Parts: sequence; C-alpha cells; structure tokens
Amino acid sequence: MRIDFTTSERSTLGIEWELALVDRETGDLAPHAPAILADLENLNDGGPVRLTHELLTNTVEVVSGVHHRVPDAVDDLRSTIDAVHRPAETLGADLLCAGTHPFGRYSDQEVTPGNERYATLIDRTRWWGRQMMIWGVHVHVGIDSRDKALPILNGLLTYLPHFQALTASSPFWVGEETGYASNRALMFQQLPTAGLPPQFGAWANYEEMVADMTHTGVIDHHSELRWDIRPSPKWGTLETRVFDGIATFEEVGAVAALVQCLVDDMSQSLDDGDEPPQMQPWFVRENKWRAARYGMDAIVIQNSDGDERLVTDDLRDLVVRLEPTAERLGCLAELRSLDTIVEHGASYQRQLSVSARHGGDLRPVVSSLVRELREGVTPRV
Repeated sequence: MRIDFTTSERSTLGIEWELALVDRETGDLAPHAPAILADLENLNDGGPVRLTHELLTNTVEVVSGVHHRVPDAVDDLRSTIDAVHRPAETLGADLLCAGTHPFGRYSDQEVTPGNERYATLIDRTRWWGRQMMIWGVHVHVGIDSRDKALPILNGLLTYLPHFQALTASSPFWVGEETGYASNRALMFQQLPTAGLPPQFGAWANYEEMVADMTHTGVIDHHSELRWDIRPSPKWGTLETRVFDGIATFEEVGAVAALVQCLVDDMSQSLDDGDEPPQMQPWFVRENKWRAARYGMDAIVIQNSDGDERLVTDDLRDLVVRLEPTAERLGCLAELRSLDTIVEHGASYQRQLSVSARHGGDLRPVVSSLVRELREGVTPRV
C-alpha cells in the first residue's frame, strides 16, 4: 500500500483545540454543539475548517489555519473562540478545556448523530468507546521531507512524558479523584488504535502496517490510527496528540512552541546528517505511565542508557537549550512561558487545589476552568 506524504513547508504549524460546553447553572456538560455549529456555519465558508463537531454533542473543536509563528496560530484560535462564546451564552453555556470533566457521567452524553465514522467507532468499541468523554489538543508541525517524518516521530517519543506532564488535566473521573494526573491518557489508550505508536525504521514499514491493518478490517484508512504522535500524510505534518485538554491560551501557546521547536531542531539535525536519539519502546511506555500517574512530580527516563531525572528539572534545561530555535521561529516568549507552568502548576494541580479548598466540591473546579479559559491563570502567591 502506497501512502503519499504531502510535503509541507518546514516547521509551519496548525493547532486543534477541543472545548467542552457546560451548563452555566449546574456546571454539567451541555449538548449544545449542533446548535452552535449551525449558528456559526459561515465560519467555514470559503476556506479551511475553523470549527467542527467531535464525537459527543458537548464538544466543539476549534481549528487554526496554517501559520509560521505560534502567536499567530493562537490569535487565530482566539478569534474563533470569541465567535463561539456568543451563541454559547445565548444557550446558557460556558466553554472550558480539561482532559476530563470533573463530575460529568459518560452515560448522560449524546454521540453526535449522522456521522458514520463515530457510529462505527462506538459499535466496535462498545463500553470503552462510550467512555471517551475526554478532550485534548493536537499540534501539527510541517515536515519538508517524508523521510524525516518517522525519525522525528521516534525522537519526539523521548519527550512524550514532558508533553503529558505539562498538560495533565484529568485528575477526576465521574466525580472521583483518581490519583492520576492524567486519567485521560490511560483511558484513551484502551481503544485498539490509540496509544503509543510503533517505532518504524522506514516509511515502507509504516505502509506495510497500514496495509495489514486495512486488510484485516482493523481500520479503513490510516487516519483511524489515533496514536499519541502520528504522521499526517494528507497535511504533510507530524501530529502530536498526547496532550490532555489545555485550559488557557497561554498554555496552548507554550506547548505548541515546545513541539514546533523540537521538530525544527530534529529536522535540522537530519539535514546535518544526525539521527535524533530515540529510546527503547519499553522505556517510552514506562515514561507515559509515570507522567500519567505523577504528572509534574514524575521522574522520567531520559535516554536509551536509562538515566533518570525529575521532569520539571529536565524541562527547565530543555527550554534553555531550545531558546535559539525559538528565537528564530518567533516563539521565544511562548517557549519561556513553560517555566510559568513549572513554577505555578499544571492544570491537574490547580484543579486538585480548588477541590481541596472547597471540601471536595467539584462544581468550583468547573467554575475555575471556565474562568481560566476567559482570563488565564492567576499565579499562586
């Protein structure tokens, strides 16, 4: 099976941001996406899709255009979200983003009607598919040569726990504190085509796998492989999907800057004849679990030799190392704002803190997430 990879301009990027709709009075999830999409259907006229539906009717996905600079992509998202607020307010709904809703129940949610792909997913995966009451952020970065895609993917897996710890935002599930920073990470990988990607040596190996999966009826198209990081041949990008739902514009920009800088840095290494370092699959798998469980307190495996370090310490040094790349790409301020997340806490830490201050009541957690999307994060004193 031949899979053509569209060549993109190096290190261009696009961002997809899944947002949950919640009732303003109760804080519970609200099935208003179809009405909002109908009201704003003109947003998608005459150009790329900016707003679309997702698996559940409580979700809208906001999509940026293709940009060279992270701040431009974030501003693009902001303009669409500003437009979504108007019909949402008319319906008595607010917007927020987290990996999971603190107390919503999957059994109360509606699957988006009229979509054959979603119907097939639910029919095949049944109970686990119905559990997918989760939200995330996807960052695409352009790759200027197909032969770079898989080496860079393999190199990015070294930083998968960093991505997951920074964005961990799903400490609650159906009203219960799970003990995990990212319960979403372990929920999502229960689907048979989700989770960690294989580490392929060549594009032909990827094509062979897709051919096998298609022949046996596991998938109908390679886009149904919902890996944490995957090639996106249609767009000529690598798509990083491991992120939990991200609460604020500032944090979306920070994480997008990190991915863009890492991909560009590895692309340059390949141009210089150096393969990005990669780790054994069992180390990658262990790192994913550690970051999901412990978040910003995770001790991660750094390399194939098995050296270990606290993820926040590694992140601080990573920001410094990538600063020249970020300055060239125009995202230095966004990259440096990763230090703010390290200093003031990731979303799961903020949610747990709000819950503790209110005696375990999770409604204030929802209110805080709504406020963070509108106003950003107030640093802890």
